[in-house]
Amino acid sequence: QVQLVESGGGLVQAGGSLILSCAASTPTFTSYIMGWFRQAPGKEREFVAAISRSGSSTYYADSVKGRFTISRDNAKNTVYLQMNSLKPEDTAVYYCAAGLGSWYLGPYEYWGQGTQVTVSS
Repeated sequence: QVQLVESGGGLVQAGGSLILSCAASTPTFTSYIMGWFRQAPGKEREFVAAISRSGSSTYYADSVKGRFTISRDNAKNTVYLQMNSLKPEDTAVYYCAAGLGSWYLGPYEYWGQGTQVTVSS
């Protein structure tokens, strides 16, 4: 069992930045592809970004490409999401996920509880 705990969400003005963190409680962190997803009110959960086990490869949704950066620190069992140039449409609950699949499509077996990001206009 892997527990994922997100932090770093909050309220920010449009154009601002936030960094989300996700700490994983597992001794086999490098076994997992790590991903970030988000769910806005009334919408389905959507993929945001993923990072490979070593951190050498990343993949982004078109909506965040060039603005968000995913990274991981395998020594700290932590994955990050740096979010710049935030827009009101980025408002959502952001979830961290861990998966044993081959790449960003998953599946993702473990999920965090989510952290709220609100971007005001």
